[in-house]
Amino acid sequence: MSDNKLARLMARRISRRQFLRYSAATGVGVYLGAGTMSAWAQGVQGGTLTWLGHQEVAGLGPNDIGADVQAAVIFNILNPLVHVDYMAQTVPVLARSYELGEDSLSYTFYLHEGVRFHDGSELTAEDVKYTFETYSQPGNTVASRFNGMRDVTVVDRYTARVNMDSVNASFLRSACEVPIVPKTYHESVGVDGFSVAPIGTGAFRIGEWNPAQSTELIAFPDHFRGAPQVDRIVLEVVPEPSVRYIALLTGDADAAVWPIAVEDALELENDPNFLVVRTNWNSPRFIPLNNELPQLSDRRVRQAMMFALDRQRILDDLESGIGVVGTSHLAPHNPYYNPNVPLYPFDPERARSVLDGAGWVEGSDGIRSKDGLRLSFTCTTISGDQTRRPMAELSQLFLRAVGVEMQLAEAPVASVLEGMRTGSLEASLFNWTMGSIVDPSPTSVLLSTGGDNFMRYNSAEMDDLIAQGLSVVDPAARQPIYDRTQELFAEDMPALVLHYRQDLGVYGRTMVGVPEEQLMSTPVWFDGYKYRRG
Repeated sequence: MSDNKLARLMARRISRRQFLRYSAATGVGVYLGAGTMSAWAQGVQGGTLTWLGHQEVAGLGPNDIGADVQAAVIFNILNPLVHVDYMAQTVPVLARSYELGEDSLSYTFYLHEGVRFHDGSELTAEDVKYTFETYSQPGNTVASRFNGMRDVTVVDRYTARVNMDSVNASFLRSACEVPIVPKTYHESVGVDGFSVAPIGTGAFRIGEWNPAQSTELIAFPDHFRGAPQVDRIVLEVVPEPSVRYIALLTGDADAAVWPIAVEDALELENDPNFLVVRTNWNSPRFIPLNNELPQLSDRRVRQAMMFALDRQRILDDLESGIGVVGTSHLAPHNPYYNPNVPLYPFDPERARSVLDGAGWVEGSDGIRSKDGLRLSFTCTTISGDQTRRPMAELSQLFLRAVGVEMQLAEAPVASVLEGMRTGSLEASLFNWTMGSIVDPSPTSVLLSTGGDNFMRYNSAEMDDLIAQGLSVVDPAARQPIYDRTQELFAEDMPALVLHYRQDLGVYGRTMVGVPEEQLMSTPVWFDGYKYRRG
């Protein structure tokens, strides 16, 4: 690519302000400069890795690990007992080993000795007990991960035993991924205070933090797994995928935590200066709907909206066809996937018929109403999200064609997540995992008391199925349970599932050590201490 072509590309894809910002910082042709390429090839120890995310890093505590960009930062500051890695394997972190009781009602964790928090204090079993018993309390976003836990016993300074009241098949891979906090410091600042001023055992400590702009991580040389190979990691918030793409091209950034546009990633697959890794997403693009709203509480309305959406066109037009239309809360590559659920092909006439049958009558302006209630709601997308906002806009047109008015608004990600969790927002459009290849249970999202129940979904049958699924360990015995959760989700349609896309993770060759084979991309970012500039 010539310098002139790159300049034209930048000018076309981004605003003049953004263009000037990037060209002033790097020079338009720096990507192709011999000096830059030479430095990349030689490699250096230390320095800074720059990562790009699409949304603000609104919090840094255990309650904030749900969003991928936040998790990429948090798990470099805080460590859990175990992690599920990029090959979907459970690996010990703070625990050097662990044992599951014969009755599956206890977990014993043997901690590494001499692990230091960033304030110099030593990690002990008391910190594990405190973390689990604090964050399992109602009101915490991660509380539902601890379902079935009774208490934690300190066996000795470096051994903690989790005692269960009931079997929870996802406990090890869910609750035990909640990062451990230092008891004494956390008691002094509380859950909210810790979220903005964390101290962990991670390979990096927090530096300058501007949630909506950038987050700086500074190497912690006393990290128990070894000092990081770089001095700093900086995560820059860049909502526009085109600007993330250009920052990668110019060498302004080393990798994108959140994907760039599919067509741009496909172009970089053939560029030797980049590693592009394909993985299947466990989280769908979806529109969570507040099921408590009168106009959205009837599942027939939600079913009709599914028939109204040309989801294949959304996938083809806005994702270059890379992915598959969703059918329920589990992705097609999931070993528990059930293809035999109610389906919703694009059928506007059927959508109109279902709405007619539910008593919603089209008005003079084309929008339906019933008993004086207008079939209208607002979908609030994440500020600056230029990837998913067009999906909301196209969905708006499809819904309008059958008499449903979906108005659009924007808000910061923290406001969107809080609003969906508390019910103050009516709908949104983003990605969220409702069961993965790690574990199929949709506990946090579909349980009526789940911390991430954005839909305000309340189904006694779903609650019972989730409890059953967690009480069974054998995969064959769990299969019929999750067959039914998927059927029930597709019947009730508490959210409008658009599609499961395939991730094309883009890493500059400037970030050395990235695994070239991955089943899951998110855990790659948790190991910042392993990577160096090359």
